[in-house]
Amino acid sequence: MSHKQGRSDTKSAGLTAPLDETDTLSRKDYEHRLEKLQAELVAMQEWLKRSGTKVCVIFEGRDAAGKGGVIKAITERVSPRVFRVIALPPPTDREKSQMFVQRYLPHLPAAGECVIFDRSWYNRAGVERVMGFCTEEEADRFLSSVAGVEKAMVESGIILIKYWLEIDQAEQTRRIRSRIDDPRKIWKLSPMDLLSYSRWYDYARARDAMFAASDSEWAPWHVAHSHSKRRVRINIITHLLSQIPYEPLPHQSIKLPKRQKPHGYVEADFARHLVPEVV
Repeated sequence: MSHKQGRSDTKSAGLTAPLDETDTLSRKDYEHRLEKLQAELVAMQEWLKRSGTKVCVIFEGRDAAGKGGVIKAITERVSPRVFRVIALPPPTDREKSQMFVQRYLPHLPAAGECVIFDRSWYNRAGVERVMGFCTEEEADRFLSSVAGVEKAMVESGIILIKYWLEIDQAEQTRRIRSRIDDPRKIWKLSPMDLLSYSRWYDYARARDAMFAASDSEWAPWHVAHSHSKRRVRINIITHLLSQIPYEPLPHQSIKLPKRQKPHGYVEADFARHLVPEVV
């Protein structure tokens, strides 16, 4: 089965079909759907390990579009040794002197891995271009070569899936204001985020140029409107599963073995430094 076909039998596999943007989705319904999808992600994980398949998933999008929440929903029930999340810091002086995609290449998946990039080499087409961290010539050079680099990835056996999360101006403003007002979220807001917020149309132009250059047959961009965080998580996970030609492995019956007898062992007073109980 081609990875472009993926699993077409989502209903028979217990998966939920993608939701229409006009749907309302209660927390109960969301959690019910997510539980089933996460079970399928575990099945996909075990298939990846057995088959040696390599998967690379890229998440890009508007600031505050919900990339982190989608990634968390994907990874919270699977093994971090199989599903690796890569979120690289700003490049060092040495890395700045390298070929732009070079620092990302060591993080590409080996056999039996799914690597998820929370932002990726497309930083050059987005934030670096808009904020002036690279020249227009450097950005254009990247855009002229990235499709070829990704073709080489795909030809090496990597299933490459790219997502762009989009929201409108009003929803972005609401979410950023919520970060300002919530001490649990303030770490998500940097001076760079505020400056980026003011350049909505510069980012739109950069996005459009990026799509024109890199929406290829072998690595297309999949756009998800994320005005509803719950819906976009369900939609993207459902789509991701449809892109991987996994087959659930037969369920094995597991029986706990008997524990050994104590043979005179007496519990030691090892807990000398207890964590204080506050509740």
